[in-house]
Amino acid sequence: MRAGRPKIGDQATSDVVVRLRTPEGRDEWLYCHSTVLAAGSTYIADRLSDAWPTCQILGSRYCVEVYCQELDLSSHVTALRLLYAAEPCSRFGVRGALGVLQAAVSLGCAQIAAACAGYIEAAPWDEADEEEILRTVPCLGAQYECILARLRPIDPAPVTRIFLSAFRHATRSSAAGPARELKSAAQEQLEYMLTEDDDAPLIALDNVNVKSQVKGCVTGLLSRFSDFLSSILTKHKETSLVGDIGELQLELHTFVCDVSWACQILSKLEMMKCIVLYWVGVSSDVVEAIDAVCPGYDCLKTRLKVVEVSAKVLEAAAFGNIVLPTEKRHHMVNVWITFARTTKSLIVQANHDDDDGDAETPKANLDNEVWQCLESAIVSIMLTLPSNSQAEILSEWLQSKHVRYPDLTEAFEAWCYRSKVAKRRLSFLSNIDRVS
Repeated sequence: MRAGRPKIGDQATSDVVVRLRTPEGRDEWLYCHSTVLAAGSTYIADRLSDAWPTCQILGSRYCVEVYCQELDLSSHVTALRLLYAAEPCSRFGVRGALGVLQAAVSLGCAQIAAACAGYIEAAPWDEADEEEILRTVPCLGAQYECILARLRPIDPAPVTRIFLSAFRHATRSSAAGPARELKSAAQEQLEYMLTEDDDAPLIALDNVNVKSQVKGCVTGLLSRFSDFLSSILTKHKETSLVGDIGELQLELHTFVCDVSWACQILSKLEMMKCIVLYWVGVSSDVVEAIDAVCPGYDCLKTRLKVVEVSAKVLEAAAFGNIVLPTEKRHHMVNVWITFARTTKSLIVQANHDDDDGDAETPKANLDNEVWQCLESAIVSIMLTLPSNSQAEILSEWLQSKHVRYPDLTEAFEAWCYRSKVAKRRLSFLSNIDRVS
């Protein structure tokens, strides 16, 4: 502090008392100096001017009363103390500085308010800080809105650039270390950016440029997955996979997880058609590769991810606007009924073995919603097939020892009814033929 500068609280040299009063009855007296207060606070300068009637107390001292809320009292004291500092200091933590900023604005302490605003604008915030800032700063005036710069909505162009750059990272081949962490973070944040919750998605879901580039990235991912499947099947036919099995299992699981994530994104962008058509074409190869690399209930998590992808694909084919030829619908139902049934039985077997072993080991499974979604989609697609195709599928299902999943009872009932009434319902065709 500069030599000769008065000190707050020095009763011997004080000529002004500032009384801080609250509705709860608190009454804080600060012995101050009119020269310091008038220089640093426009509010107190006005109160000390000849134009304002001011009462004298304690002999030669004037009194300035300031009313504030109980929670703001300490911030007002701090603001008044800072008027005596050689350089205003605002480093009291973000919420502390925010309180001093409010007091400084109320008292007209421009220099202290500017120092607090500068500190808050530059400091890191946690979520509680952000909420308090959003509650407080808009009430202080337009000159302090610069504090809110980091919270303002961003322009669409940078959002699109970030989204597409992150999507390229999210669909790249697996990598180790920081690259893998970046890929995982990109996938998580991209899904969040497209989520419709209390806030609108960050990306317009009908953006043609975004859809075009997303399709290119997904096409690249699916192409690499196809090459990987081909290499597995070739090795399986020509040589043994025993030596490479661990590495292949890990890579297969990563690919399937990426495809599952891509389904989530494409569903939000209403672009499931490209992945449905692809999955229909590679279904047999996927199942063959799984059986080769993940026999029994090894890598059960990978099998469950495949079920998850198939549920999304079949749901899109059953209830979306994606039209598949009869042969492909029949093929899809046959492949994934068998795979889902086998996977269900492996889960039961694995969980039974876990019950006999380590009780703390988490049991592998999917949410019931996924199984129900897959079952519902299979039934829906089945009911679009010709009657003889339905009969073939139902016959195999009724003879299976795993008849409990998928539950095709609804399809069975519909097939029985349609078959029984078919001649009567279509009798008009015979009449037409006789007339002709």
